[in-house]
Amino acid sequence: MSDANAIHPLPFQPGFEQVPDDEAETSRELNEAMQHILDITYKDYGHAVRSVHAKSHGLLHGTLHVLEGLPAELAQGAFATPGSYPLVARFSTNPGDILDDKVSTPRGLALKIIGVKGERLPGSEGQETQDFVMQNAPAFTAATPKAFLKTLKLLANTTDKAPGMKKAFSALLRGTEAAIEALGGESATLKSLGGHPATHVLGETYYSVVPFLYGPYYAKLSVVPVAPQLTALTDAKVDLDDKPDGLREAVNAFFASQRGVWEVRVQLATDIEKMPIEDASVRWPEDLSPYITVARIEVEPQPAWNAERAAEIDDGLAFSPWHGLAAHRPLGGIMRVRKPAYELSAGFRGSHNGCPMHEPRAQRSAAVDSLPKV
Repeated sequence: MSDANAIHPLPFQPGFEQVPDDEAETSRELNEAMQHILDITYKDYGHAVRSVHAKSHGLLHGTLHVLEGLPAELAQGAFATPGSYPLVARFSTNPGDILDDKVSTPRGLALKIIGVKGERLPGSEGQETQDFVMQNAPAFTAATPKAFLKTLKLLANTTDKAPGMKKAFSALLRGTEAAIEALGGESATLKSLGGHPATHVLGETYYSVVPFLYGPYYAKLSVVPVAPQLTALTDAKVDLDDKPDGLREAVNAFFASQRGVWEVRVQLATDIEKMPIEDASVRWPEDLSPYITVARIEVEPQPAWNAERAAEIDDGLAFSPWHGLAAHRPLGGIMRVRKPAYELSAGFRGSHNGCPMHEPRAQRSAAVDSLPKV
């Protein structure tokens, strides 16, 4: 843990968060855009899906192992005590409608750690889960809630529109993004609009993107594939020709015979100017504070996606960073305005599908124990 010993984390201060006077209005408009997506997709499918990250590609259960011997600044919240916890993982892509995988957009990973004890965030009292919601990018595409609202309105206005044109446009964007990357650059905007490379979701590194409390400090989190069979999939192309669910098929094929291992790593903030809370688009410099491993995730071979798992996890569970410990309270405007949006989406799905959301518990974890084992 030599890297950890060299880090001097910055204690969080309430003044690090700055709430604009019009943030409540931005949040209201964000909810309206989310509701628009939910209404359209429910009309199209006859079944309520998430307003973002609607399509899942892998629904897995596994185990989180918190490492022993963590220094005090890293032994916080869900990672305070060495031990093992049941875990549910959901791999997805970000649109709110169910699209052919050739419409290639950023990937997401949501984790639900089960059996975590401690003071709870408001609204999650009585629960014992800790959720982390991540994307395969180290920073958010939008700096502020208002910028995020503009992007979401664009997505809302294109929901269920011209899926064939979306595939063609995605191919064009992928070509443009590939040309930019060949010159050493990268465009998060192009990727978010459909220009993400058609790569395997299991080879990606995922990030919390935005910060959260880490005990008395604040931090970001990443989940990094470390098993050789997973790292071999980093940047590996997936054949999507005539395979609208090719990513799902690829995840199923992997876990039919192989196991996955990831490291959970934390980046503690050390400088409020270079590691801001209210500008979510800033990538925190890793030369000032590297990501340091605090836990390991292990997933054994299993059916990675089927109708039973979709009913159990896609329909029965909600993933929100506001399900968790007070020691991991989400920070910044992006997360403040997303809290009611998460609640809206979960409530809509629960009421329209006749399957109220529930939070599993370690001793009777329906979301884990009912899943098929191999």
